[in-house]
Amino acid sequence: MTTLTGKIRESATVSIVLSVLMIIGGVLAIVVPPVAGLAVTVMLGWLLIVTGVLHLGLAWRGHGAWAAIGEVAVAVLYGAIGFYLLTRPVAGLASLTLALAGYLTAKAVVEAAIAFSLRLLPGSGWLIVDAIVTVALATVIVSAWPASAAWAVGALVGVAMVSSGFARLMMSVAARQLVA
Repeated sequence: MTTLTGKIRESATVSIVLSVLMIIGGVLAIVVPPVAGLAVTVMLGWLLIVTGVLHLGLAWRGHGAWAAIGEVAVAVLYGAIGFYLLTRPVAGLASLTLALAGYLTAKAVVEAAIAFSLRLLPGSGWLIVDAIVTVALATVIVSAWPASAAWAVGALVGVAMVSSGFARLMMSVAARQLVA
């Protein structure tokens, strides 16, 4: 039992450190939103290109011609969008503003579902707070688009990072106190 308690404390400590780093990253994104927004755009561009390359690799493992053709089509789509984001990050940022609103809405739904499933655990109410804040952020993005695309992605991602980091910090502190 002692090793289990030690592992829980160790995991909670790592989670606390990562939560604090998430909060710090969020604050930096809020302070310099245009840089954060462009960084998100460029990072997503590279991720899409890498994903496209991986889909090309999957095309060779496909069972049948249609599976291979489908993987190649998906690879080209990912690669083209990634290339567009890398070559035109400012224009891509405007599109990402709307995509971010959709992501934040989906994230809020997942956070609420997790909070519901963990409702008997201490600190789980913070996940509901996180879900509510995230829905509010998605609403701000949609209502301010396209004029605020330059600052919205960076600032709102930063706020979401701070909110998520704080929620995880509170959950980690509660978990650590359970085994104290």
